[in-house]
Amino acid sequence: MTQPELLPETHPLPAFAPENARLLMLGSFPPGRHRWKMDFYYPNLNNDMWRIMGLCFFNERDYFLTPQKNGYEEDKIRQFLQEKGIAISDTAKQVIRLKENASDKHLQIVQTMDIAALLERLPHCHAIVTTGQKASDTLLSILPGIPAAPAVGGFVEFLWQTRKMRFYRMPSSSRAYPKPLAEKAGVYLGMFNEIGL
Repeated sequence: MTQPELLPETHPLPAFAPENARLLMLGSFPPGRHRWKMDFYYPNLNNDMWRIMGLCFFNERDYFLTPQKNGYEEDKIRQFLQEKGIAISDTAKQVIRLKENASDKHLQIVQTMDIAALLERLPHCHAIVTTGQKASDTLLSILPGIPAAPAVGGFVEFLWQTRKMRFYRMPSSSRAYPKPLAEKAGVYLGMFNEIGL
């Protein structure tokens, strides 16, 4: 019996790119639609990105969750990112899911995002953050000038065109990444403090 052909999947979201953004956060690719709790980045309730943000900025892990804690308050998230000057996108534009899950290791990237074009739209951005290994590896392959991947929690400096930039590599917000939520939030908080957010 032959396996069904795996078809490419195109990224369903536009980049969130407020003009005032000083920081660009990059993941790899969204989970399947059946896992979404909102039409925005990190929509899976089992992903801790918005809990990390809640802890870092409001000292409240459930700050961005609905009162019933069964979804996210998308408008609240968008307003927060706009006010703070945080842009969000992913590194993959088109992927093939080798398995029916959101795991990075089962994503085969067919086409990458044009991160250089996105940076052109963000004139105040001087820091890029990747939120996992796949995103880090992909960024290194598509954006020239980055010397090497930093250690998790660290950064390297590089020049993009005439802009002095920092590339931070953060722990994955996925619960598959074996680190307690408070520890992950501590690493992110250090980065946010360093870049003045």
